[in-house]
Amino acid sequence: PGLLWAGTLPGGLFVSHDHGDSWQLVRSLWDVPQRADWFGGGYDVPGIHSICVDPRDGRRLLVGVSCGGAWRSEDGGDSWTVSATGMRADYMPPEMNENEEVQDPHRIARCPGQPDVLWCQHHNGMWRSTDGGRRWHEITGVPLSHFGFAVAAHPTKGGTAWFVPAEADQRRIPVGAALAVLRTQDGG
Repeated sequence: PGLLWAGTLPGGLFVSHDHGDSWQLVRSLWDVPQRADWFGGGYDVPGIHSICVDPRDGRRLLVGVSCGGAWRSEDGGDSWTVSATGMRADYMPPEMNENEEVQDPHRIARCPGQPDVLWCQHHNGMWRSTDGGRRWHEITGVPLSHFGFAVAAHPTKGGTAWFVPAEADQRRIPVGAALAVLRTQDGG
């Protein structure tokens, strides 16, 4: 109760322990050495957009950073580990496309009823993790487009999620200018 998290541009994570009356920068994430590799995707600076708190233990977090990867904390934000293994950044040179610190998750969502299951809409596709974000598995064979920004996880069923496909980075509109929602009920 009273604990709130907020992500910002340029890649700042803030925490409030008093319902938002005061905020503190989470220096442990701000000061990670890998931060030097983060860069902006659609902005000039990286942004923290997804903050996934494990409902079983509010000290376990996973945050998504635009062109900075996914970062996991097991101790309430005191320390952080980059956690984007399995993701792929096709916008980078081939020798760097698996670099975890430059992955571009657009949104990450956690299934509250099965908190080890996370879904990610990434710049280069859709991913799912079943181990709390330690390893990501790409979802292939997606109709319409694997590019987009929106993903939502079912509140209790870890195999169910919704994505909203978009055309491409250069045309950030719904495919064919018609809104579609893709649903998987079998884990992708």
